Amino acid sequence: MKILNISLLTFALGIAFSAGTLAQGMSEIDYQAGKDKIAATYKSNKTLCEPLSGNMNDICEADAKGREKVATAELEATYKPSSETHYQLRLAKASADYAVENERCDDLAGNAKDVCVKKAQAVETTAKADAEMQMKTSQANATANEKSDEARSDASSETAAARKDATEQKFDAKYKLAKEKCDMFADDAKDRCLDEAKERFEL
Repeated sequence: MKILNISLLTFALGIAFSAGTLAQGMSEIDYQAGKDKIAATYKSNKTLCEPLSGNMNDICEADAKGREKVATAELEATYKPSSETHYQLRLAKASADYAVENERCDDLAGNAKDVCVKKAQAVETTAKADAEMQMKTSQANATANEKSDEARSDASSETAAARKDATEQKFDAKYKLAKEKCDMFADDAKDRCLDEAKERFEL
């Protein structure tokens, strides 16, 4: 029953915080109204968490706060669309998802909890790395379109470097997750697990 209640609550919060339907090119008045609505909706929906207790309450509040941040980032990206505001929106989504998943991990204990946290961190790192890569690629392409062939070549190099950075960040996060899973073993079994993790990620 508690799982059902959280699911229904998350659905309700998702509807309440939907700011993605706002039209681009909004006026200053509409922008301020959007901010006021997000703040009011967050305050209202946070009260829905009050009947819940323990970690259920923590998950609910993390979800409400995360949705508020995402809605605010969506509003900014709609009001002033740019590679930077869209990057901030992707970061907000990654952080919001992580906050909720990290709270869910509190329902676990021992190595299962540690693995859960590392998995949540890996997902967040992947999302943030992809967001940064997309922003750098977009900015490099925009610069290249305004300049010479040499600038286009530089933009291509910057894009390749951004992809390389993103790949390294994601590999590092996956390796940390693999290492955490090895803690469920002991002695030789743990050593073999760690060696396999290093080999898999070519460290």
